Amino acid sequence: MLLGCIGDDFTGSGDLGNTLAKAGMRAVQYVGVPGRPADSHVEAGIVALKSRSLPVAEAVAQSRAALDWLRAQGCTQVLFKYCSTFDSTREGNIGPVAEALADALGATRVIVCPAFPATGRSVYQGHLFVHDRLLSESGMQHHPLTPMTDPDIRRWLGHQVRGSVGHVATGVVAQGPEAVSATLDAEHAKGHRLIVADAITDADLVTLGQAAADLPLITGGSGIAMGLPGNFRARGLLSGSAAAWRGQAGPVVA
Repeated sequence: MLLGCIGDDFTGSGDLGNTLAKAGMRAVQYVGVPGRPADSHVEAGIVALKSRSLPVAEAVAQSRAALDWLRAQGCTQVLFKYCSTFDSTREGNIGPVAEALADALGATRVIVCPAFPATGRSVYQGHLFVHDRLLSESGMQHHPLTPMTDPDIRRWLGHQVRGSVGHVATGVVAQGPEAVSATLDAEHAKGHRLIVADAITDADLVTLGQAAADLPLITGGSGIAMGLPGNFRARGLLSGSAAAWRGQAGPVVA
């Protein structure tokens, strides 16, 4: 296994698997932490949890258990996938889980990007938009479990984490992966570990993925995975094509 993914819900994890498979990775989604090793052909393993609205401590514990299993399968990079509307409260769970994973992996520069332009979600100047409306004016401010009343992802995430939050602006992303990497380094030097990155197009997400080639942890919506398979392909690590679906023994969810 090359890429290990942890999703905070089932459906979004399936969307992530689709993104990775379309880009040529042999991806398998698991419902919960598996009790046995992954098949040897798996290049991207996605552990789908239902941790989005759990108490923070439970969400962190489940995510750490998923991380332990993925690392045991040999993955060299971890993706923490959450909703493209950044569903969370001032307490979490996105920030605490991201910090716990970063602690475990020794990650010092962690991209945070919920953008998914294909569904109208974009991040500009650190603010999350749904089509042409700020997140806080999109209807998500009325969500019964995770009301999103602040579209500034830097500020919202800042409530959830111990440290400060950095930013990679859209002008930097437009300059390419080298510029993004340099800005990640600069933000880290300022004391930021979690760094919100702007993305308004699929091309921006690919650029961010390319910039994350050597990072142990990246976080975002399923769109952030667009640029990751190419990194493994460039290193000659992919089998060449995604496997046709053939099923796998295990419990059925209906």
